[in-house]
Amino acid sequence: MEGTAPPRSQDFNIRVTYRDTDQMGVVYYANYLVYMESGRAEYMRARGWTYRDMEKDGYVLPVLHAECTYKTPAHYDDLLRVRAILETVTRVQVVFRYEISREETGELLATGMTRHAFVGLDMKLKRATPEVVARLLGE
Repeated sequence: MEGTAPPRSQDFNIRVTYRDTDQMGVVYYANYLVYMESGRAEYMRARGWTYRDMEKDGYVLPVLHAECTYKTPAHYDDLLRVRAILETVTRVQVVFRYEISREETGELLATGMTRHAFVGLDMKLKRATPEVVARLLGE
């Protein structure tokens, strides 16, 4: 539709494997951060700019800050929906929010956020070009 901003979110599904669970039979808490990373990668892939492309263009996005709030546990063989939402992007940083839910019921399991700096392959601050910002925005 003309004049409509492109969606700033991307959903993808992932099935909980046995290795994702802890001794209590629930998804180990740190794996939610892994799911968020996968969501972020799928967000970028859907906009035609993968992490591999980003590195070829001379950028990396180290995590500066990460948060996760756990609502209710996921279990082995659950099908999860991970939604990555681009919250803000500037020439120096990007912030994503995440929602992780059980696909079958829509029950919200966890929310989170990550903040990243734009840096070069030398790990020094590298301001994003307007083209890079536009890619992340899906424009």
